[in-house]
Formats: sequence, C-alpha cells, structure tokens
Amino acid sequence: MSTLYLLHKPYRMLSQFTDSQGRATLAEVIRAPGVYAAGRLDFDSEGLLLLSDDGSLIHRIAHPKHKQPKTYWVQLEGHITDEAIRALKAGITLKDGPTLPAKARRIAPPAIAEREPPIDPKRHPLTSWLELTISEGRNRQVRRMTAHVGFPTLRLVRAAIGPWQLGDLAPGEWRKETLHAPRPDNARQPRSMSKNGVSKNGVSKSASPKNPASKKARAAKAAPKRSTSTRGPKK
Repeated sequence: MSTLYLLHKPYRMLSQFTDSQGRATLAEVIRAPGVYAAGRLDFDSEGLLLLSDDGSLIHRIAHPKHKQPKTYWVQLEGHITDEAIRALKAGITLKDGPTLPAKARRIAPPAIAEREPPIDPKRHPLTSWLELTISEGRNRQVRRMTAHVGFPTLRLVRAAIGPWQLGDLAPGEWRKETLHAPRPDNARQPRSMSKNGVSKNGVSKSASPKNPASKKARAAKAAPKRSTSTRGPKK
C-alpha cells in the first residue's frame, strides 16, 4: 500500500521543499513527512504535481521508460493555426532532436483559477488555448515546441499525468490517494473495500477516484491501483 499526493502547484513555486534563495517551495502548501515529488514542474509552470513517500512508486511514475503521458493546457501568444497543430501532432525537430508525435487540439479557455499575476491583456491582446499530450520529458519541451511552430507559450498548466488528473484542485490544494502497487509479475492485487472520503476545508463529501488509463497504454501497466482518496485544504 502506498500514498500518493496530487498537488496543484501554483505559479512561481519550486517543485522542492527547500530553497537557499528564498523562493516559494512546496513546504508552503503541503506538510507530509518524507514525501518527494515524482518528477518536476518548472518554477513558472502550474498544475498537477505528484508526490509520494514510496521511492518505488516515484520511480514507476517518473522514469522515462514507463512513458507516462502528460497533458498540458497551454495559453499561446496569437491564434494557433491548423498547420501548427498538424506539425505538433506529427513531431518537430528541436535542437536536441526530433520530438515524438503528440496529441494536440485547440480548446476553449479551461475552467481554472486566474494566474497570479494574470496575463496582461494589453501586452497580449490575442491568445488561444491548446491541449497538448506528450510522452517525453525534455527540459521545457512544451514551451520549445510551441515556440518552434510560431506560437510562444504564455501560460502552462499540467492537467494530467497518466491516469491522474488535476480535476477541480485549486492552486495550492492537494488530494491524497491510497494505492495498491502491482506485484513484480504484474499479478492483480485485491482492492481495499474501505469507503472513499474527500474533505475540503474541513467539509466532508464522498468522491471516487478516476479510473486507470486504457490497458492499451503502457503507462497503465506501471500505474498502481487506487483505493481511497482524501483532500487537504489549501494552505
């Protein structure tokens, strides 16, 4: 049994618990002993960050060989064209080599909290939103990809990692799930029969965790099974 924390990392916060330069860290929004981030999210990016106190679980989530797909909502400078979307889908060549084909589609502005500080409409009067799913983890890859096709990224929000989704978490808010990790031979383990519970700002309500990804996805094979979920208040 392992514990996984799903955190909505705010804008301009490091994906770590300490910083010698006085920048905002995860210690300001989550206090759980012995937990570490499974991967990272840039200081100037927002959205879903997974944390756990289980090293093997962190490895299964973060290691590139498991290819957990990551979905981002991207606010772009200008109105992205169909040609640019086709290029992202097919794969483009960056300085560190070609990217794998991605899933990309134009979307309406997602229902998420306004960034603090917000995008300045006077400096950026024309913007559009893109949903982009990639299975790689290169440094600042999404920003480089959109700039390559002519539409620089203004705001970047990670919406999902494999089967785990940001959902309705507000910036600085987190949700805790109890998981049953698969055995080395991938044999199934029984689910806990405990009831799911969610609390937000001290108010309890029922909730069910989202289903795992399709069996066709390699990521789903590495993803542990979930049993319970609790939510922590925004700090």
